[in-house]
Amino acid sequence: MSAEGVSRLETGKTLRCEDVCAAQAVRRVAAMLDIDPDALREGSALPRGWHFFLLGGETRRSQLRADGFPGFGLPMPDLGLPRLLLGGRTVTYSGDIAVGARVERLSRLVRLDSKQGPNGPSAIVTLQHALRPLAQVEAAIVETQTYILLPETKGVSAVVAGKTEPSPAGAKTVTPDETMLFQYSAFGFNSHKIHLDRVYARDVEGLPDLVVNGGLVTLLATEFLRTELGIVPANLKTRHMAPLFCGRPIAFVARRDGETVTLTVLDHEGTSAMEMEVIVA
Repeated sequence: MSAEGVSRLETGKTLRCEDVCAAQAVRRVAAMLDIDPDALREGSALPRGWHFFLLGGETRRSQLRADGFPGFGLPMPDLGLPRLLLGGRTVTYSGDIAVGARVERLSRLVRLDSKQGPNGPSAIVTLQHALRPLAQVEAAIVETQTYILLPETKGVSAVVAGKTEPSPAGAKTVTPDETMLFQYSAFGFNSHKIHLDRVYARDVEGLPDLVVNGGLVTLLATEFLRTELGIVPANLKTRHMAPLFCGRPIAFVARRDGETVTLTVLDHEGTSAMEMEVIVA
């Protein structure tokens, strides 16, 4: 990361760009999710949760972190902390984006906190993105993302197969594989090596396998709500507690209480890896 890139984050400058919610991209997202690409045509509303490809940044290779993560909308700083984790996100929907619409994206740093703890230095970076169709006055989607930057890990984890527990009643199970991780990463121009480079994930970060993108887990969760439960979110908030790994089944379990839905994502051993709270539109 260049000094200029860090400076742009630290000053909190808003970066603006225009993009198109292109029908071709939407069709390819549908194909990735094993949905008929012809189900969504130009002019139809983009399903809530599918806007992730509009957040892809344009960080030059010379400004990438050592782990390959480019950041979304803004370059992600290094700060001497080579490991990066997604802590959570909040998404508010005030409207929908039509397939084919031109969209303005405003991205800015909300907060950058450096800390010193018993395990060494760390930092929390919070970014916010607003997506506004040019035909509208207000943003249709506002997403806030929180990332945790950590020092390098010590030692290498052994590769473990893990065991598969029976899914709870009412759960939907999905098993993200290398192809899905590659396709999702390509949509968002996300070159973070923990999603793409198995040798790096194992030997550098000490992980048992490729990590499933946090954004992909969120997308699969919103698709579960949309296709299985018919729920349209007005607001959602996620909290990531543990990584999920390629080739291992993920279970989605939802509980509704009035206009609030609590969704839990379980790993292959039945451990909670992500929680999502949804306010229904």
